[in-house]
Amino acid sequence: MKTNPALRLARHALVLLAVFKINAASAQISTNAQLSLAQTNGSTMSLNISNSGDQVWVVQSSSNLTTWTTVESVKVFNGTYHRIYTNGAKGNLFYRAFYDSMQQTIAAATTNALSLPNTNYNYASPSLPASFSVNPILAEDNTPGNDATTDAGATLGRVLFYDKRLSTNQTISCASCHVQANGFSDPRQFSIGYNGSLGTRNARWYQRKKFFWDERAATLEDQTLAPIQNPIEMGMTLGALTNRLAAEPYYTNLFAAAFGSTAITTNRISFALAQFVRSIVSTQSKYDIGVTNNFANFTAEENTGRQIFFGLNGNKATCAICHATDNFVPTTTLNNNGLEFPYVDLGVGGITGVTTQNGLFKVPSLRNIALTAPYMHDGRFTNLAQVVTFYNSGIVSGPNLSPPLIGPGGQPLRLNLTTAQQAALVAFLNTLTDTNLVTDAKLSDPFNYGN
Repeated sequence: MKTNPALRLARHALVLLAVFKINAASAQISTNAQLSLAQTNGSTMSLNISNSGDQVWVVQSSSNLTTWTTVESVKVFNGTYHRIYTNGAKGNLFYRAFYDSMQQTIAAATTNALSLPNTNYNYASPSLPASFSVNPILAEDNTPGNDATTDAGATLGRVLFYDKRLSTNQTISCASCHVQANGFSDPRQFSIGYNGSLGTRNARWYQRKKFFWDERAATLEDQTLAPIQNPIEMGMTLGALTNRLAAEPYYTNLFAAAFGSTAITTNRISFALAQFVRSIVSTQSKYDIGVTNNFANFTAEENTGRQIFFGLNGNKATCAICHATDNFVPTTTLNNNGLEFPYVDLGVGGITGVTTQNGLFKVPSLRNIALTAPYMHDGRFTNLAQVVTFYNSGIVSGPNLSPPLIGPGGQPLRLNLTTAQQAALVAFLNTLTDTNLVTDAKLSDPFNYGN
């Protein structure tokens, strides 16, 4: 067995812990493999392994540093492993963990690599408010006829969404930049790619059916593959990806369940990812409850904000012109919201070359907007109060400013709210938060990381 001779000891009253640092130059070990052992209290210790190569590690214990007993062999799944060990005897005890090239025999099976329920979660037929089954929201559904969501397909998509194998060095997953706790947005101003590079820009109900801020992806299926191949984001080729996934036993099972055969193809990867993304549905916010009881659950401030948002207070400038329906998704047009002129980012115009589309961007849904900071395509605003302040007094004029934001004399149509009204509008936006979405198990990371 190969171990690094460098040993760090931490002596405590009852437990003695040993940490072996892995030799990063070893040809068999991933270059970024890291181990740490730490005492958590008088009788327990915590082992953490970071290993993008998903290898097997041998954990041993000893009371005298001479005779070692194997505690277990553990396989890292998706780059990280964590385990708590208990020293019931209460005496001095050493632990060590190391890589052995001869003991890489634990298979990555569905039963040990993933924490999936015996019966798939319900992705295909979620319980939706009645308004989602009729127009105008029904017409916003972009699900194509050849990729209807199934429970098995979305389950596969969930695993792919969280799998770091989708990046070239196995350190970045879709979930790295689309965090469940943040409403599946990125809390950073710009996303960080697999090599530390920064991107330049910060799904079922979007009637225009195109994706990214500048709509350069024609469908959600197309969009799911773009970050994987982007040299800044995940840096993979599709051929390398299908080969890598085919080497994992649990993927052959998941693809067979979703598509009827074990074949792993680019189209199937995109279809499964799109199914999972479309299953991320927010319908249990305070606002949704309010729709059913005439907003009796709202505070006076929240109701004031609701009236401002929908123009029920007589304001000519309203938010609902662009964020329409109870789903708060955009209308069928792209928009320039007067964020800047001259344009730093040309938006859609930068893709099409059409000058009248300069500064035009896709309008996002406002559901869970309180969780998805920072805001705007370049993440310039860090909180909702800043966003409201911008619409209240900061909209700038430009040749492509969207018509709903053009007032008398061609001047920008701003909200012109009092300080109290601005606070009320922020309070209303907070009612669009669905806390169930950010804790829903069927949308969470399915990998087994130990305990």
